[in-house]
Amino acid sequence: MLTYPIKISMTAKDTSARLTEQPDVTFKAIRPEMHSITINSRKRFQKMEGFGGAFTEAAAVTLQKLSQEKRAEVMNAYFDPNVGHGYSLCRTHINSCDFSLGNYAYDEVDGDFELTHFSIEHDRTAILPMVKEAVRLSGGLKLFASPWSPPAWMKTNAQMNNGGQLKPECREVWARYFCRYIQEYEKEGIPFWGLTVQNEPEATQTWESCRYSGEEERDFIRDYLGPTLTKEGLGYLRLMIWDHNRDMLYDRARIVYDDPLAAQYVWGAAFHWYVGNHFDNLNALHEAYTDKHLLFSEGCQEGGPHTGEWGLGERYGHSLINDLNRWTVAWVDWNLILDEQGGPNHVGNYCSAPILVDTRAGQPLYQSSYYYLGHFSRYIRPGAERILHTRTADELETTAFINPDGMIAVVVMNRTEQVLPFALKYNGLAACTSSLAHSIMTLRFDAFPDQL
Repeated sequence: MLTYPIKISMTAKDTSARLTEQPDVTFKAIRPEMHSITINSRKRFQKMEGFGGAFTEAAAVTLQKLSQEKRAEVMNAYFDPNVGHGYSLCRTHINSCDFSLGNYAYDEVDGDFELTHFSIEHDRTAILPMVKEAVRLSGGLKLFASPWSPPAWMKTNAQMNNGGQLKPECREVWARYFCRYIQEYEKEGIPFWGLTVQNEPEATQTWESCRYSGEEERDFIRDYLGPTLTKEGLGYLRLMIWDHNRDMLYDRARIVYDDPLAAQYVWGAAFHWYVGNHFDNLNALHEAYTDKHLLFSEGCQEGGPHTGEWGLGERYGHSLINDLNRWTVAWVDWNLILDEQGGPNHVGNYCSAPILVDTRAGQPLYQSSYYYLGHFSRYIRPGAERILHTRTADELETTAFINPDGMIAVVVMNRTEQVLPFALKYNGLAACTSSLAHSIMTLRFDAFPDQL
């Protein structure tokens, strides 16, 4: 009788398992009486662009506090596709953000509409070296950039913090500013894949922020940013709108997508997780505008570092599974690394990260969220397609993909206190295993023909 092996990696609370390989199980011609997950690789959905995190100034500065050996360890842990997560799609910030050491812009000269004084010199100290090393290690990193605020002189409140809006007379120069940022980074050998128009455009924050209504975002894209990107030879960039929470995703995207002149420039919508789950809004937007894409662009555990808390990983896993099952094509974490305080952050908005650094001991501290992310990014590779799966146990949260090389990856998460036995079924065969309490596992096997 033919059998087909399944490789399993697992991370589980109260065990030593951290992306740890488990004994293989095999598909056999059996009919087990237990909960099941059934895979159908013939029915396929969206194609994945990748997984990753954000190169903030805070992350880059924190990385530099490690020894050369430990820096290499952290970078390999994220970007090496053989021994690490194989991150393939990441984010940068245009000008400063809250996870910077302070406010800065690439052109702070009031009224410099020609951008004569534009310079990315600020980034040479920390951000650029980190990005360049990631590009080298990954062998094909895709990047997208997001602004938190234009320079103060372009804004109605004359400051980068506390909201405000883009002055009408600065829309054209702000569009060219995006292009200069991309062009200057490309001179450093760093190509870009995409852009978002504005980080969190409905939030007035004590840090860098700038408000846009849906109509203002639509008009800026249609009349300024889209045409300027095209004129500058950057029309290939994937332009994304919204870049804020799932709750208002449909309402905001509709305003832009229903204007064909604006929509022609837009690849899709980016979203965050900070105000509830609202996963069904992803389905609603996809069903209404099937030609546009969905990308998760930011999420983290707020309010400090939360060192050692298992719930961080489970929050990541829950979001990843539900976002991917609703047409999301890329999932990008927030800060790649932070210090033991959850910073640096120039307004005290401390958060967690999958890798924290004990700067006194010079040691990276790998959090549960790091391992949970790896169960997706290591085994669901760029170009993988989501495939149909069904399950009989609500307690098991699942998603499934087939990679370009034919390897199927099934992620199974269990947030309960119980061990949950289940059968993985595929093409008429079944394999029996168990999901431990508070665990996540990725089961991988090569696609094979139907046996019945």
